Order: sequence, then C-alpha cells, then structure tokens
Amino acid sequence: MEWHKRHMTSFSRIIGTGSYLPPHRVSNDELVLQLAKDGIESSDDWIVERTGIRARHFVDEQTKTSDLAAVAARNALEMAGISAKDIDLIIVATSTPDMIFPSTACIVQNKIGANGCAAFDVQAVCSGFIYALSVADAMIRAGSAKNALVIGAEVFSRLLNFKDRTTCVLFGDGAGAVVLQASETPGILASSLHADGKHVDVLCVPGTVVNGQISGSPLLTMDGQAVFKLAVGLLEKAALSVLAKAGRTKEEINWLIPHQANIRIMQSTARKLALPMEKVVVTVHDHGNTSAASIPLAFDHAMRSGQIKKGETLLLEGVGGGFTWGAVLLDL
Repeated sequence: MEWHKRHMTSFSRIIGTGSYLPPHRVSNDELVLQLAKDGIESSDDWIVERTGIRARHFVDEQTKTSDLAAVAARNALEMAGISAKDIDLIIVATSTPDMIFPSTACIVQNKIGANGCAAFDVQAVCSGFIYALSVADAMIRAGSAKNALVIGAEVFSRLLNFKDRTTCVLFGDGAGAVVLQASETPGILASSLHADGKHVDVLCVPGTVVNGQISGSPLLTMDGQAVFKLAVGLLEKAALSVLAKAGRTKEEINWLIPHQANIRIMQSTARKLALPMEKVVVTVHDHGNTSAASIPLAFDHAMRSGQIKKGETLLLEGVGGGFTWGAVLLDL
C-alpha cells in the first residue's frame, strides 16, 4: 500500500532546524554614518531604545534569497539527519523572491538536490513562516507528504528607503528553516491564521512591474504606530485562539518564539500573556526584522544554544503586511 494511504491520520513534528545570516554585519553606528551622508539624523541610542536592534545583516549584490534559503535548508537537514532526496515538500515563505516566477522554492529545490517533490512559495510577509508551517502540517496530516522543508528567507535590504530612518533601521536579511516529519505522536498541536485586507496600507511595498517598467514605489512604507497597535492586540488573540484549539493553558508554554520585529512589541505581547521575558526567545538585537525568516532564525538559535529542549511546549507567532497574523503551538 502506498505511504500516503497508510498515514492519513499522521501528525507532524519538527526534527531539525537551520538558519543563515549573510556575513556582512551592519552595526547601528555603521548605519548611522551611512545615513548621515544623506543628511539623515539617527543614533545607536535612538535605534536601541525604540526597537532593541543593535545590528542587522545585509547581502552583497550577487546573493539572492534562494542562496540564503539553501544554506539554512542544508543546516536543518543536517540536524534532522536526513538527505535532501528524502524531502517530498518544500515551502518557502518570502516577500523578496529571486524573480517574479518561478517560485524561490523551485530554485532552492534545485540548489539542494531535492528535485521532483512539490515546491511552492507562500507570501504573507512577516507572518509567512507561520502560514507555511501550518500548510506543511496540514499536508502531512492529509498524507500528502512525509518530510517537509519549511523555509523563511528574505533580502529586505533591497526594499528599504535609506532616506526614511523610521523603516531602514528596522530590517535585515537572513533565512531560517525547519524539517517537519510525519509522526505517530503530535508535534504541532494547533495553528491559527488570520488576515484583514482593510489594513493593506499600513505596511506595504506598493510597486509592481508593468510593461518592463516599475509602476508605483518599489520601497517599503510603514505606519509604525498603526502596526504596533494592531500587532499587540492581534498577537494576544492569536495566542489565546491557538491555546484553546489545543486544549492548553498559558501556564503550559515553556517558550514564546515571536516574530523578531521590535522588542517593545515582544515585551507587550509577553505581558498580555503573563509570560516573563525569561521565557521569550529574543534575537532581534543581532539581526533586526528579517520578516518571514525571523521566527525560524530565532528558533534555530535557541535550539543550537541549548536554550530550548526536546519535550518543551513552544508558541510561535507573528504579524505582517496584509495585514496578516497567526500562531502555532507545538511540542518539541
């Protein structure tokens, strides 16, 4: 009997994590000097106080999103102890694809040697990894896949307006990945995905390509105050929703791994969930907001540092342009 017919009631578990940051690290002081050349005032203190960010990583001109994603994927496969040929599903969450089409997932597939399996991209901006993980879990539960590679990868440096200090200091480039495998015992317990298109304008890159020319602006714009107010309230609702679906309580959460957007948003979310910051995985200081890559980046850092351990319960959550938001609760 074929594998998918025997495993229609499978669960999925994360068996490996990986990440990659491009080598070019840009400290706040370096960025401030760059901005000053264009007459834009800022400072390390101003950035740290408002965001918690101390540095970010930028790609060089030759590096693409798929390059970052491929390294993170190989690292996740190595931890999982399986080869690329064992993968039967690849989902890449990104808002900065290599090209309009084909998908970055297809390009990554070829780079890591997993040719032949299903591969596609998910676009939910900073919530993208949560969306992609939920889709992969559903496909494994349905018997459509056994080993899934879920990647968040971004090169946001190419979307930034370096004359706008309120946005250009926030974002960076990077990639993170997990290997999700079919299991007889639950790993991913529940997910909660949401979107509200009436908030499209609060965080967007409104440009597109028309007849070989850019139509509209190809640079990121954001209403920071609106994003903050939306994020804190929606993240609390998503967390409570996913806990209710799983039949769990806030007290059972060992670690919160939030989208690494802004330390103030993370602190506010933790307070609303009555979680001490000691239970929050924080890496935003080192890489800034890497959009869809930030949750798997933080996840991999916490795994490899020994911060989180097998058997613990993790809450992953994020918000992004769209406006999108969501959460995943899982046992590691």
